[in-house]
Amino acid sequence: MSDFKLLTTVRLRLRLWRPEGLPAFAALNADPRVMEFLPATLDRAQSDALVARIEQHFDTHGFGLWATEVVGVAECIGFVGLSVPRFEAPFTPCVEIGWRLAYEHWGRGYATEGARAALQFAFRQLGLDEVVSFTVPQNERSRGVMRRLNMSHSAAEDFDHPNLPEGHRLRRHVLYRLTRAAWGETA
Repeated sequence: MSDFKLLTTVRLRLRLWRPEGLPAFAALNADPRVMEFLPATLDRAQSDALVARIEQHFDTHGFGLWATEVVGVAECIGFVGLSVPRFEAPFTPCVEIGWRLAYEHWGRGYATEGARAALQFAFRQLGLDEVVSFTVPQNERSRGVMRRLNMSHSAAEDFDHPNLPEGHRLRRHVLYRLTRAAWGETA
């Protein structure tokens, strides 16, 4: 791993976004299976606007949600990376690790593999003391990735997402944390 522009693993390249990856990203954002635990699917314009916000995040923070490529298999299967949440909660400000991958690439360990590279970048290059991740309680696939990353969960820190209205089916979220010290034990 060199700088924020490219992270590599055995099977993956986490890199900056390219225009040719936008159609594949839009397709996964329009897939109800991928977006099940997010407020809504996205159309092409909304997906492209998300990539523009991701690119701005890289410009502002020097890190972000990398376009994720499976070397020799697929140019863009989604994203894995780091972001600064744009809402206020008891645990913010913070850096979040997250992932969103096309359905046909689920179950192959790509989210965990990419997230491990992103965590290495977070703790070694950025010198962060902690990284968080959050999702809705019923998102067992993402929670499984969080557990494989050695992130810890305390029910006392579960929260209502402030960007979702009261009564929304996805408002309640679980929070996972990973400190640099805990990561160092398993890295």
